[in-house]
Amino acid sequence: MSNDALFQDVIRKRRSVRKFEPGRNVDRDILRRIVDCGRWAPSGANVQCWDFIVVDDPVVRDRVTGVFLRQAQRLVDHAKGFPAVKKTYLANTAAIILVLGDPRWKVCFPQATTREWDPEYRANNEAIFLCSLGAAIQNIQLGVAAEGLTSAWLSGGGEDLTNRELAEVLGYPIWMKAYGTIPIGYPAVDQDRRYRRPLEQLAHWNGYQPRQYRRHAQVDFYESTLRPFAMYRGDESVDSWPDRDEMLGEWKEAFAGDLANPDGVLEQEADFSVPRVIGQATKRRNS
Repeated sequence: MSNDALFQDVIRKRRSVRKFEPGRNVDRDILRRIVDCGRWAPSGANVQCWDFIVVDDPVVRDRVTGVFLRQAQRLVDHAKGFPAVKKTYLANTAAIILVLGDPRWKVCFPQATTREWDPEYRANNEAIFLCSLGAAIQNIQLGVAAEGLTSAWLSGGGEDLTNRELAEVLGYPIWMKAYGTIPIGYPAVDQDRRYRRPLEQLAHWNGYQPRQYRRHAQVDFYESTLRPFAMYRGDESVDSWPDRDEMLGEWKEAFAGDLANPDGVLEQEADFSVPRVIGQATKRRNS
């Protein structure tokens, strides 16, 4: 088997797992190799705008778990409708890696020399910063999979209150932020693949193909109705869902087929800063 095929296997093995075997440990040499994967991630201007906190002490792990238990409850209380899961599984992790973003390094990205261009470059520099951190998070998760372990990605550390609590527990400067928290352990059950869009739908050759565009109403349908199922069901293709027709209705081809937008008509930009419709999965949002 070629190295390329082996790498594809590692990518497909990566899972977001929330059931770990209790009482297991991971050797520090393995954790060092995993962190080293993050070290080799690309970053804007090669600034390496991250630090990695590896928590393998059970006492510290329990304190970090406590932070995320409170964060999960805030989602229930203040982000109604989002299909959140309990964070109690963190107690069974062998280690937790937090990816800290250090915003000082954004000064090394392109800076505007006139006030007119300042908003343009500030926005782009924020994107460079976040993409750099995302690359490190992904590298670490792939490193976990390559070691035969499993993980998840908790983004809640990026919330201000959660980050303040994590900084208090772990001692990092409050103006840094835990953009990625990665629990690591041994899966308690086999993990199937989550839903993935068909390759033919998302790969555009030599230009953007309008018939592969996903319409505003499709985003609304996913957010309001389909999201909790697509997030947690263990089937790569929605065609495998026994209730596919019932769940997808008129959107079956848009989610399962090669063409999400057969008529090829593109839409004007719309405001998606907040959810736009109420559906089956989010009916509690305003309750």
